[in-house]
Amino acid sequence: MTGTSRISPQEVSPEVYKAIAAVDQKLYSSSLGKPLIELVKVRISQINGCAFCLDMHSQAAIKAGVSERKLFLLAGWDEAGVWTEREQAALRWADAVTKISESRAADDAYSPLVDLFDAKEIADLTMLIGLMNLWNRLAVAMRYQVRPDAE
Repeated sequence: MTGTSRISPQEVSPEVYKAIAAVDQKLYSSSLGKPLIELVKVRISQINGCAFCLDMHSQAAIKAGVSERKLFLLAGWDEAGVWTEREQAALRWADAVTKISESRAADDAYSPLVDLFDAKEIADLTMLIGLMNLWNRLAVAMRYQVRPDAE
């Protein structure tokens, strides 16, 4: 993208940026597990069109053990039969919360969580989704760039 040069939030507001990053890191110690966390982060980044986050979290998902096949199918997750019940429920919730103005976080997206996640996991998952949406908005709004040399 071209256009006006944007600020760097981590440079101009380091205290707040570090606090957000600390919450993000804390979620990795939840019982959700790194593979599921990375899948959710990639899915939200797809919805929000955040190339920077897609690049970062696709690589992190592979390192966490997510198969390339699942990553390739993630945009059409609801049509592919490769997901566990927990993954399906988490992805459905990620879609609903990310598109909250349309979905209003409907009961049909929430109800499957209750049988598959405990209350803390549902809270952690919902905070993860909200936080990833924040990261996407920062990256898109401030024009974070994918490094062409990154592998």
